Amino acid sequence: MTGLDFAVLAAYFLLILGIGFWFARGERSSQAYFLADRNVGWFAIGTSLFATNISSEHFIGLAGSGATTGLAVGHFEWLAVFMVLTLGWVFTPFYLRSAVFTMPEFLERRYGPACRWYLTSVSVAAYIFTKISVSLYAGALLLETLLGWDFYTSAVIMVVSTGVYTVAGGLSAVIYTELVQAIILLGGAVVLTALGLREVGGWGALRAQVPPDFFSMIRPVSHPDFPWTGIFFGAPILGLWYWCTDQAMVQRVLGARSESEARAGTMLAGLLKVTPVFVLVLPGIIARALYADVNGDNAYPLLVLRLLPPGLTGLMVAALMAALMSSLAATFNSSSTLVTFDVYRKLRPAATEAQLVRVGQLATVVMVVLGILWVPFIRGLNSQVFVYLQSVSAYISPPIAVVFLFGVFWPRATKEGAVAALACGAVLGGARFVLEVLKARPWVADTPALHALVSINFLHFATLLFVIATALLVAVSLATPPPQAERIRGLTFATLEGGYARTPAERASMRWQAPLSVALMLGVIALWITFR
Repeated sequence: MTGLDFAVLAAYFLLILGIGFWFARGERSSQAYFLADRNVGWFAIGTSLFATNISSEHFIGLAGSGATTGLAVGHFEWLAVFMVLTLGWVFTPFYLRSAVFTMPEFLERRYGPACRWYLTSVSVAAYIFTKISVSLYAGALLLETLLGWDFYTSAVIMVVSTGVYTVAGGLSAVIYTELVQAIILLGGAVVLTALGLREVGGWGALRAQVPPDFFSMIRPVSHPDFPWTGIFFGAPILGLWYWCTDQAMVQRVLGARSESEARAGTMLAGLLKVTPVFVLVLPGIIARALYADVNGDNAYPLLVLRLLPPGLTGLMVAALMAALMSSLAATFNSSSTLVTFDVYRKLRPAATEAQLVRVGQLATVVMVVLGILWVPFIRGLNSQVFVYLQSVSAYISPPIAVVFLFGVFWPRATKEGAVAALACGAVLGGARFVLEVLKARPWVADTPALHALVSINFLHFATLLFVIATALLVAVSLATPPPQAERIRGLTFATLEGGYARTPAERASMRWQAPLSVALMLGVIALWITFR
């Protein structure tokens, strides 16, 4: 890093902090602080969804997996196109018309308070064990490689720089800083990919220097990480949970000024999700072709250190920081929203607006500390950071996806059925998680049943857990009295008040949004065929 690089990095921080604190002015209501006054436009929603999703573990993990196995990890990115469109077209009408602040609140309206408490607990735990801790781990690894800072110094700097404007400005600060961060991180990634391709000699030379299967995305059933059966049956379950029911993602849609703006935002996010395969996974393959000392997680930092001239190195570090800070800020804000509305206001319904905002700010600080404490345990579970993130999601997401999916499509689903599905999923998912942590112990490795449970691919496990949770929800729902019609009014497609498109403006917007959404999905299918 030269003086020019540090100047670029300093300019980035000044810009982001300036935007963040701009939205911290004056007194705000809880709706303004947590949902940006429900007045966010489509472009900000789309870029915010993308920036929230792309964090430092994507730069580390996607490039690392690219260097190790090729393009196959990119399945998660292209499947996300279909999932984020599902958010916009399937779930958005229910979320916006119910005027909820959180996903657990929506689940309580559909099923009951037990489901709300479960989802709140699981979501907060997931933020600590995956989102915050993995982002900090990957970000610290990047800064250690690029700047020579030790891990905890890096973690503290990242947390403080992100936390100050998140605590002060709320969702508005988060969304509009993410808009800028999305442009910076994409711009930096495109520049590095272009320079890497030039260095390796172009597309043809790259394909000649790596194993042929690196450009094949369809892998056999026996593949340890990306079997095609797991990708096309298990990965969509993870995606449905993450894009359509996770507070950190859905909160951007909850802040939309209309259903049409929300759908358009998800379409933009879907378009942007096509790019990581080419600007994050592909650089890992380039690093594999260029450098003999690539070991997976160091692929992206090596490209930054060895390819970029002064000035551009600072831009790339700014892009990496943008990816980290955008994801952390979204997680901080969403976790504080959950604690505030699903715990504090639930226990103290008479709390004032000022008290709600203060509790949200305090919750952010607590989540940051817990996330840092968990980070040292991550590397022992999986050497590929991104695969670890996805595998942990597989343990908690299937039953949640089941209750949301059946909640809007099947009016007969009951609270008893939902609780049974969530409880069973918690037991089985928790057992798998504990066994993976302890898989080297003799009592696990030498017990056939336990060894089989821990050895099944995490995507196959997600599929199995989804099937079990579905069967349980349906069976228990049919064995218990149906929910009262008044209770679920407006919460299922069969009871959606006012129809799918309530106004002429909504119907007019759908005339161009529908064909463009179809074209986007067909484009992704064409890419799969090309790289089959």
